[in-house]
Amino acid sequence: MSDPASASGDGDSVGGQRIAAARAYVDALVSHDPSGVNLHPDCTRVEMGIKTGRSGSHIARSLARGPQFRLIHRVSGFTATVEGHTVSTKYRVHVVPRALGLWAPVSESFLIDDEFRIRTIVARFGLPRRR
Repeated sequence: MSDPASASGDGDSVGGQRIAAARAYVDALVSHDPSGVNLHPDCTRVEMGIKTGRSGSHIARSLARGPQFRLIHRVSGFTATVEGHTVSTKYRVHVVPRALGLWAPVSESFLIDDEFRIRTIVARFGLPRRR
């Protein structure tokens, strides 16, 4: 059953807390500050079928210093739904140089445990587009 919590939904509900955990990760893509992201030590990240994160600490380091994330200057259109422990998100990442107006759609799912730690991140990207 889907939790009706939206991206700006009730942060006190279980679904709202799971969305908040996923949103913290998405926000860190822009801020490059993983301190607010609650990653399980054994968290993994898979992008387009390729494992790109092997542990919570590795993913946190990537968010802070990874060149692949340094290109991101903004996220827009964030939406999220909850199904059990899984948060499914859709949003756009906007990349530098800003003058080109490049963005790409992202669909990302997060497995969030009972302690609201991210256990698994699975991301798919669409083709880059210009505004």
